[in-house]
Amino acid sequence: MTTAEFRAATAEDTRALGARLAALLGPGDLVVLSGPLGAGKTTLVQGVAEGLKVRGPITSPTFVIARVHPSLSGGPALVHADAYRLGGALEVDDLDLDASLTESVTVVEWGEGLVEGLSEDRLEIHLERGAEGEERLMKVTGVGPRWSELSLV
Repeated sequence: MTTAEFRAATAEDTRALGARLAALLGPGDLVVLSGPLGAGKTTLVQGVAEGLKVRGPITSPTFVIARVHPSLSGGPALVHADAYRLGGALEVDDLDLDASLTESVTVVEWGEGLVEGLSEDRLEIHLERGAEGEERLMKVTGVGPRWSELSLV
């Protein structure tokens, strides 16, 4: 496993980290986001979407559960899902995230403990609010062979 930690002083810095992360992502990649309400999960996904050059706007998919954002540049689509309201693994299966996993970048907010079975290779990102205003702390862990040799810094 590869782990890196980042600090973002503002929401714009969080988006910039997401855009940097997007440069590492490709079809078949799974990103699992965790952290409390207001930690910056959707803000990070906005940056990933910007980096992937997909159609927006990127908003929290809490009530629709999942949105597909097609590429505007011939790259992979972004599947942005929110597992907050899901009751367990069976409801995750109903989303059929695995059906589009191989050709898309899939980012799941609140997915910890629910979606890891979709892929042995994934990035797990835990976000926390820092002590100073908008500051966010992010711990990025690469799991599986795909991320074993990749530098996240």
